[in-house]
Order: sequence, then C-alpha cells, then structure tokens
Amino acid sequence: MSKFDDIRSFDDCEVNEAVKSIVRHPMMKALMNFTFPETDEKIWSENLKETHSIHDFQKNFISHTIRKILETSSQGLTHSGFDQLDKNTAYLFVSNHRDIILDTSLLNLILLENGHVMTASAIGDNLVQQTFLHKLAKLNRNFLVQRGLPLREQLKSSKLMSEYIFQLLFLENRSVWIAQREGRTKDGNDSTQQGILKMLAMASEGISLAEFFKKVKIVPLSISYEYDPTDVLKMPQLLAKHNDEIYVKAKDEDFNTMMSGVLGQKKRIHLHAGKVLESEYDEIATQYDHKNRQLQAIAQVIDDSIIQNYQLWPTNFIAYDLLHETHQFSKNYTEKEKQLFERRLEMRIDVSDDVLKEGFLAMYANPVINKMKYENL
Repeated sequence: MSKFDDIRSFDDCEVNEAVKSIVRHPMMKALMNFTFPETDEKIWSENLKETHSIHDFQKNFISHTIRKILETSSQGLTHSGFDQLDKNTAYLFVSNHRDIILDTSLLNLILLENGHVMTASAIGDNLVQQTFLHKLAKLNRNFLVQRGLPLREQLKSSKLMSEYIFQLLFLENRSVWIAQREGRTKDGNDSTQQGILKMLAMASEGISLAEFFKKVKIVPLSISYEYDPTDVLKMPQLLAKHNDEIYVKAKDEDFNTMMSGVLGQKKRIHLHAGKVLESEYDEIATQYDHKNRQLQAIAQVIDDSIIQNYQLWPTNFIAYDLLHETHQFSKNYTEKEKQLFERRLEMRIDVSDDVLKEGFLAMYANPVINKMKYENL
C-alpha cells in the first residue's frame, strides 16, 4: 500500500493484469482495430497479453495509435527545442492546454522517438469515470487530479499531488507533464495559474522557492494546432461566460470532447520545448521578498516562454484580420486559406450571432494579440 494509491498510475508489476482485464473490451477492440487495421485481432490481442510494462504498452501500442491519428486527421507534427534537453534528465513540462488526450500523447511521442524520458501526466479524475478509461489512463502513466473536492480536502489533495510529483521527478527520474491551468484554454489566452505553482511548492519544505524550482527543472511547453478540432465544442462555455452564467456540462460532454479532439481535423501541429528555467529564479528572489509575488513572477516567466514560442498559423492571422476587419496580416495567408477558414466558420457556428462569431474568431486570434506584446509580427 502507498499513500499515492488513489492517484498514481500503474506500477509495471500491475500492467499485465490490467491489460488482460480490458483486452476484450469493445473500446479496446475499436482502438486496436483503428491502430492496426491490417492486423488480425488475435495477433494484437496476444501481443497485448504479453505486455508487462508501461513503456512497452506505450511503445508497442499507443505510440502507433497516435501516429495513426496524425496520419488520418492532421497534416503532420513538427517540434523544436527538444534537442536542448538532456535525454536522461527528468523535467517538469508546464504546458498550455488545448486537447485533453493529444497534448500529452504528442509530447510523449516526440520524447519516445528522440530517446528522452517520457512523462507521467496529470489528468482530471472527472475525465476517467468509466472503468475502461481509468485503466487506460493508468496504463499511459497518467496520475489523477482530484476535482470537485471541499476546500479542506482540496488542500490535502494538492499536498499529496505535490509529494507525488516530487517522488516522480527526484526518486524515479520520471519527467512530468502538467497543464499551466485547470482545464483547457477555451479562448486562446494561455496563462499560468498561480495555484498550480503553489501546489508544486508544497513539497519545498526546508528550502527557498528559488532553490526548489531550480531542482524541479521546469520546461515551458508551447503547443499549437492549426485547427482546434474542439473549437465549436468550446462555444457554449464561452457563451455562458459572456452572459455571466454558470456553465453546467452535459453528461457525456467530456467524452465527446475527447473523441472530437482525437478524430477531428487538426491540420498542422507544432510543439516547442522552451529553455529550462534556472537563472530567472535568482532574479525573482532578489526582486521580491513575498512568496506570492515570487510565484506570480514565475508564472509570468512561464507565460512569456509559452507565448513567445507559440507557433502561429494562417488560421490565427486570418481570424485576427476578420475580427478586426483589417488586412494587417494578409501576407501571412493565401486567399484560399482564408476561404477555407471562413467556410469552417460558417459550417460550425451561426455567423449571424455576433457573440458566437466574435468568440470563435477570438479563440484563434488571441495568440496573435498576445504575441504582439513581445514582438512586431
């Protein structure tokens, strides 16, 4: 028994039993038939039953699934910055968050193909309520972020997660991925919640924040999709926010969003690993005495890296020009690309609804607006 049992992923000694328990599940069959359409079910089924580690499960099965997703619903994955990372070092990737499944899956595919330490990744327990999804998440080295707890339980849960991340990084030499905020960014504005850093810092007992975060080795990760496959699914929540209403998710909304993210068209995708944060902490410690001000400043440094290294696509520039009724960035896209984006807009929302239209365009335009604060585009 471990105090982390409620949130941790499977240990390798548990993998074979877990795999065998879901190998006949209809969703596993659908997943494997999608991944290996030319392979007889008996073959992949027997191969699965011989799997005894998370690494083998990810390498021999899930990595092929992700490649198939890229093949069928994207125009390719590119990356940069990873050559600056040491292949045997564990890092904490703090990332902007666009897609529930793909953000971490694409990162791990890049890490696997380039010989780096793959990550354990945080996922909200609300997303894995079904037994099959829960087991699949744990087989992919996901650990659970407990949602919807009373305040006192939240603090206890945050402390536990902080200790677990500390154990992964320093005792198991396992990289970790966490989103910079709770939930996916809906409006294209990527900003780091101070609470995420405060949770991490709960494991910093006995040393300064600067020394702790130096040990943690934060790598800001910028993820950008040319098309957000879940863009239209984010609109009801943005509409509720505009109307100052409380948004209540539908029963199967999270699952439908996950499936749309996997199957929907994404066009080009780029991931950039920023420089490991290090000297910044000393400057922040010198500048600010108060812990909260230091955490605010660290969050800003992460934001600076994510926004500046975010890959802008023609869709972002088109949305900016449409939103502001200008041709400022027309050199960054073709007329055909603009027509295709306008067609997508018309097919996905009621363009006569100004609030919907503005929200949809802003989702794509905001990364341009944010990047303009740092450089002339």
